[in-house]
Amino acid sequence: MKSAARRSGGVQVALLRGINVGKAKRVAMADLRALAESLGYTNVRTLLNSGNVVFVSKKHSPGEAALRLEQGIAKTLGVESRVTVLTGEELDAIVSENPLLRVAKNPSRLLVTVLTDPKDRSRLQPLLKEKWKPEAFALGARVAYLWCPDSILDSRLGASVNKVLGAGATARNWATVLKLQALAAELAGLSEKTPGR
Repeated sequence: MKSAARRSGGVQVALLRGINVGKAKRVAMADLRALAESLGYTNVRTLLNSGNVVFVSKKHSPGEAALRLEQGIAKTLGVESRVTVLTGEELDAIVSENPLLRVAKNPSRLLVTVLTDPKDRSRLQPLLKEKWKPEAFALGARVAYLWCPDSILDSRLGASVNKVLGAGATARNWATVLKLQALAAELAGLSEKTPGR
C-alpha cells in the first residue's frame, strides 16, 4: 500500500476543515467532487461526509491545490473552509511514523491533527513537556498525534492543541487516516495506468 502511494505521481489528499459539523457549512460530497474535477483534477474520490478528497494533480503543488480548492469552495459552494493538502508520500509518512500505536487501542480515539503550515509545529513543542496521562501526545514532521482514551470532545489535550493552532489545522481519527491512505494507494495504481492524465 505504501509503495504504491510513494510511486503516486500526483496523488494528493485534501482535508477540509469544519464542514458538515452540525447544520453550518453544509457541503455535498457530489458537489465537492464536481468542483475538484472542474479545477482539472482527475480520479477524484471523496471519503465519508467530512471533507476528505483524494485526487490526481500533475500540474499543481499541494499548496497551489489547497488555495484553488479553498477559492473554488467559497465561490462555487458558498462555504468558507480552510483546506490542507498532503501528497500520498506525506500521508504514508504520517502513518508509518505514528509513535502512539503502542498505547492507542481505539482508532476512533486516536486523532491526527494535520498542520496547514508545517512551521506551526514549533508552537506545539511546549505541550510535549506537560503531563497528559491517561492521554498521550506526540509530534510528527507535520502532524500532532493525540490519544484521547476517555473522550475526544472533553479532551484536555485536544482543547490545548486547538487553543494553540486555531484554524491552522484539521484533525482526522486514525481509522479515517488509514482509509485515506488506502484510497490514495488505489488512485496511485490508476495514475500509473494512465500516465498521460
